[in-house]
Amino acid sequence: MASPSLPASVLDLAPVVPVVVVEDVDDAVPLAQALVAGGLPAIEVTLRTPAALEAIREIARELPGAVVGAGTVIRPGQAAEAVAAGSRFLVSPGWTDVLLEAMRASGVPFLPGVSTASEVVALLERGVREMKFFPAQAAGGTAYLRSLSGPLPQARFCPTGGIGPDSAPDYLTLPNVGCVGGSWMLPQDAVAARDWGRVEALARAASALSAGGTCR
Repeated sequence: MASPSLPASVLDLAPVVPVVVVEDVDDAVPLAQALVAGGLPAIEVTLRTPAALEAIREIARELPGAVVGAGTVIRPGQAAEAVAAGSRFLVSPGWTDVLLEAMRASGVPFLPGVSTASEVVALLERGVREMKFFPAQAAGGTAYLRSLSGPLPQARFCPTGGIGPDSAPDYLTLPNVGCVGGSWMLPQDAVAARDWGRVEALARAASALSAGGTCR
C-alpha cells in the first residue's frame, strides 16, 4: 500500500482516531495493522510509555498505509523526537506558547488541547483553528462544544476523553467536530491476548460511525 501524503488536516482522515498506549513494542505493528485493516488509518500513539517512540518508529517503517502520530506531547523536545521517529501529526492535552511553537516548528499538523473558551480564543489569535477538546466528557461534552460553535465557528475539534461508541455519534453530529479520539476499539483484554481480529472488528465498527450512528 502506498504511503498516504502528509494530511492537511488530521480531523478529516477518519471519524475516529484511536488513542493507543503501547507497553510492548512487539505489539505495535500487529495492533496498528488491525486498526488500519478496520478502516482507521490515523493512529495516535501516546508518549506515556518507554516503548512509545520505538512503537511509532516501527509503525512508520512497517505500515506505510498508516498515518501514525504522537499523543500526550507535553514537552517542547518531544515534538522533534516524535517527528524524527516517524510521527506525521502531534497531539497535546494542553498547550503553552513554548509548546505551541515547538509543535508548529515540527512541520507536521498538530492538535493542541483546550477545555475552555478562553483557550480556544487564544489559539485562534495565534492562527490555530484545529484543536483537541480534552477531557471531552469531563469538560462539558457535546453541550459545551455546541455552545462554542455559535461565537467561535472557525474552530474545529477532535474531542477526546471518556468517549465511547454510544456517545461518539452525538459528537460527530456537531458542526465544529471533525472526528473523535478514543480507545474503546482497544480493550485491555483483547490487547493482552493479542486478539487482533477482535481489534479489527471493533475498528471497523468505529470507522463506520457518523452523526446519528449511520455509516458514512
